[in-house]
Amino acid sequence: MDTNSAQGAVKEAAGKVQGAAGEMLGDTREQMAGKARELSGKAQQLCANTTSLLRETTAESPFTTLAVVALAGFVAGALWSHGGSRRDY
Repeated sequence: MDTNSAQGAVKEAAGKVQGAAGEMLGDTREQMAGKARELSGKAQQLCANTTSLLRETTAESPFTTLAVVALAGFVAGALWSHGGSRRDY
């Protein structure tokens, strides 16, 4: 388990506890803060999982990864150059 994933799990659990405490006390602000912390933890876990998946994929098939990155760069460059012709400097 990656440290970012572990930190995300801790944040998610803390958010659930904070939200439950806010619900018990009837404090809407605390409930919202708990939900925000919980979602932040889930997002951090998702980012960590995506990063590890990307690392594994890159290690298994580097040429495919290179082709995808080259294609993305080409598309980004084409979009950038197409949008640049409309600008007035």
